[in-house]
Amino acid sequence: MRSAWAGGGYCGRVSKIATADRVERERLLEFVRTRHRLTLVTFRRDGRTQLSPVTGGVDAAGRVVISTYPDRAKSVNLRRNAAASVLVHSDEWSGPYVQLDGTAEVLDMPARETEDALVDYFRCISGEHPDWDEYRAAMRRQGKSLIRVTITGWGPIATGGFPADRAPVD
Repeated sequence: MRSAWAGGGYCGRVSKIATADRVERERLLEFVRTRHRLTLVTFRRDGRTQLSPVTGGVDAAGRVVISTYPDRAKSVNLRRNAAASVLVHSDEWSGPYVQLDGTAEVLDMPARETEDALVDYFRCISGEHPDWDEYRAAMRRQGKSLIRVTITGWGPIATGGFPADRAPVD
């Protein structure tokens, strides 16, 4: 599909109609599991939003998981206020996306639960690691943390474009 806009003006090409599909939890998780480009939204002490581009996945319990470090703004913010939103992007900029809302927890190393969760994080994004002992040692050495967002609500799986009743006639 070619863009209907060039240089900010309409140029008479094929118009894309926006979509917004409401889905049940299982269909949502199916959609999110195959996408790993996310924007995490947390809240600063003064209430302003903090947006972080991150790589993420979905664990076996259906939570969004994100690897980070304990002193990053996202981790600090979530320890103070567990409210989080996640925008899940498609690989293509104009592809479908969805916003998730939830409650986050931050797990830190050294803890066996965190180490195991980081292994699960790797698996849900990249599959099997060639040397899990090496991976676990690296996570301990780096002092990694893991954010888990329990999804409490979500919007439609959407695509951008014109509202159907306002699309230019091609």
